[in-house]
Amino acid sequence: MLLPIPDVLTAEQVLRARKLFDEAEWVDGRVTAGYQSARAKDNMQLPEGSPVARDLGAMVLTALEQNALFISAALPACVFPPLFNRYQGGQSFGTHVDNAIRQVPGTPHRIRTDLSATLFFTGPDEYDGGELVVEDTYGTHNIKLPAGHLILYPATSLHHVRPVTRGARIASFFWIQSMIRDDSERTLLFDLDVAIQRLNSEIANHPCSVQLTGVYHNLIRKWAHV
Repeated sequence: MLLPIPDVLTAEQVLRARKLFDEAEWVDGRVTAGYQSARAKDNMQLPEGSPVARDLGAMVLTALEQNALFISAALPACVFPPLFNRYQGGQSFGTHVDNAIRQVPGTPHRIRTDLSATLFFTGPDEYDGGELVVEDTYGTHNIKLPAGHLILYPATSLHHVRPVTRGARIASFFWIQSMIRDDSERTLLFDLDVAIQRLNSEIANHPCSVQLTGVYHNLIRKWAHV
C-alpha cells in the first residue's frame, strides 16, 4: 500500500522546522547508509544526535501519534527516530531498497523496517526534480507532496530520488515496524477500518458496525506480531 497522508504537520510546525534547518550544520548523508545505499546516495543530512534532529524528531513522533490516518494505515509497533535530509545542486539518491533491520542509535533495540515514510518540509514549487520514485506491482509512482504531508509505502519497494536541479528539497525520513508485518494483511485491515468509519459516520449505531468491528479486531489478533 502506497498512501499519502496530508497535514501531518501544521504550517506553523513546518515554519519552525525550516528556521532550525537554516541554522543547522549538515553532514554527508552517507553516514547512515548501508553498503548498497552508500554507493547510490548523494545528499546532506542532519547528524542523528544533534539537538535540532532530536527536537524535530520528537515533534514528528508526537504528530504521528495524533494522526488517525497514519495509525490506521501503519498499525505501528515502533517508529525509528526520524532523520532529516536535504538535496540540492543536482544531488540525488539512486535506486535502492531500505535495510530490513535498523539499529536504534544509542540503544540495544532493533526494528524491522516494514514501512518507509517521507515527510516533506519544502513544497513542490520550491525545487525542480527531487521526486521520490517508488516502484511496486502496480507500476512506478512519482511523489512530490506539499510541505507537512507524508508518503507511506512498503519498505520492500525499490525507490529513488531524482536529482534536484533548482532549489532545495528538505524532508524527514524514517521507518516503521508494524504490528502487522505483511503488507497485504495490513492493507485489508486499513480498508476495513476505513469502511467501518464511513458506516459509522453515515448511519450511526448500525448493528453491522459492531459486527464489522469485531471482525477487524479478530483479524488483528490473528495476524499481529507484538
